[in-house]
Amino acid sequence: MQAVSWRLQVSRPPKDQQYPMTLDTHSLAPPASALAWREARALADLATLPFRLAGTALRRPHALGNGRRVIVLPGFGGGDRAMAPMRTYLRLHGFQAEGWGLGRNLAGLDRPHDPAEISWGLDLNRPYRGEGGVPHLCDLMTARVRKRAEAYGAPIALVGWSLGGTIAREVARDLPGRVDQVVTLGAPVIGGPKYTRAAKVFRRRGMDLDWIEAEVARRNARPIRCPVTAIVSPTDGIVGFHSTRDPHHADARYIEADVSHTGMGINGRTLRLVVEALTEQ
Repeated sequence: MQAVSWRLQVSRPPKDQQYPMTLDTHSLAPPASALAWREARALADLATLPFRLAGTALRRPHALGNGRRVIVLPGFGGGDRAMAPMRTYLRLHGFQAEGWGLGRNLAGLDRPHDPAEISWGLDLNRPYRGEGGVPHLCDLMTARVRKRAEAYGAPIALVGWSLGGTIAREVARDLPGRVDQVVTLGAPVIGGPKYTRAAKVFRRRGMDLDWIEAEVARRNARPIRCPVTAIVSPTDGIVGFHSTRDPHHADARYIEADVSHTGMGINGRTLRLVVEALTEQ
């Protein structure tokens, strides 16, 4: 099987950069169609995953995590089962990793809710077709993280893949004292689903993606207080690359890895990057 090539880059905004940064809206778009076939790289990651986990177990690097609590959130269409390799890898490194506990992540499309009760204070002076599904999930996850942090008597780190990363960011935004770090993998942070391949799913339901984009922009204007590390791929075939960068978060750390979106949660390099980010905190 052909080896996967890597291009790794760690970047931080210049110290003299003014914030919020000006967002180049012309660069925002779903990923190019030519990148779709590169998602097949995830098959190589899946094939080598058992050997990677077994090798990690033999090395017994348990002291790295030092028992730190981590909640792992799945991407769109996935659940805790999809994130089992990530949790296993973190546990092998000494973290106490657990799932998000909210079933499959279907962006709230499967969960009845009253948009007027969502904490985001959505603009409801327009037809509502479920655009608040993700904010509703964020509220549910915020309540869960608050409860877990209170039970542990310590803040929790959140690791989220794709939409799970977006939700993790919003939970951290609302719980600055109970979430002490966020690590995301290929998370869309600009535009909601508008600049992803999932956009057509939401459009078929009649959702107003411009409205969602505006609500996300309003949320982003309120800063996240804890450290954020974002692992992003310039060859992501699911999420538009430029939508993974938050112009409002001056201290966010970005790590570029040439990896498929669907392979981010099981790829050897990204798994190591997550552990490195959590242990550098």
